[in-house]
Amino acid sequence: MDRNAYESDGVFLVPRVKWHTDFSGSIESGFFKMMAIGVGKFAGARQYHTFGYRMGLERVIQSIGSKVLSSGKLLGGLAIQEGAHHETAGLVAISASHGAQAMLAKEERLLQEVKSWRAKLPAPEIDILIVDEIGKNISGTGMDTKVINRGINGDYNPFPETPIVHRVYARALSELTYHSGIGIGLADVIHDGLLNEIDWKPTYINSLTASTPAGVRIPIHFPNDLEALSNIAPTVGKIDLSAVTYCRIRNTLELAHAAVSETLVRTLYPNAKTVSAPFDVPLTSANNFGDFEPAERAVSAYSEPVRG
Repeated sequence: MDRNAYESDGVFLVPRVKWHTDFSGSIESGFFKMMAIGVGKFAGARQYHTFGYRMGLERVIQSIGSKVLSSGKLLGGLAIQEGAHHETAGLVAISASHGAQAMLAKEERLLQEVKSWRAKLPAPEIDILIVDEIGKNISGTGMDTKVINRGINGDYNPFPETPIVHRVYARALSELTYHSGIGIGLADVIHDGLLNEIDWKPTYINSLTASTPAGVRIPIHFPNDLEALSNIAPTVGKIDLSAVTYCRIRNTLELAHAAVSETLVRTLYPNAKTVSAPFDVPLTSANNFGDFEPAERAVSAYSEPVRG
């Protein structure tokens, strides 16, 4: 445990309970993860990710969380459950006096509920996913792996409950990521502008601490959107490039609206609805897209129900 936490009169956790980007389990991000990797601070995060590489993160955080709980320093916590649109969908308090097994069982139920609300991309299979911005403020891995269906170590479509994505094109860094380039390795192609914005010092620290060097590999990159898409489109296995499907999102947190190609419309999920007529994508003089404007020009909107 961090010395400040251990020498305090007590520690009260306020974790987000949500799916983890690196693994799937009965518990993922929540109380037990924060007891280990949160309360352990930088040294703990580095050590536990090292063990997790071979033992599995779920096993590590359950074991370490139970050990930290046995210190008697943990008072309990307030779980923040995330809805489909990254909003607060539930607040649940729990006391540490119930013991590790009771907390574990409670967190399992909370995570199951959160997973049932999770938003997805609007179609079961997409050739090219265009992500306008990536960043640490959006996901710990820059892009949510369970939205784009990429493993942090580069494996394609490892999550069977998630739409299949053949290629990912990332366009820019979020301003709130403070130049951390975590997540570029999940993309197949990126914009030169994104690459040029990366500060490699914090990017390397985050990547190495989490034992995920593949997440910062530099993909193919091009100076503008038109060149990036023109060069990646022939790699999705379709001889007729007019049949390639595209989906554009602002980021992996904001999935209520997406701009999709007409080729994708016929395969949209039943609860996705079109909200505008087809339109040509405007390009700037530098052959880049304009701003993402879902309220005015989105082709489809998609959302999952959340608890009111």
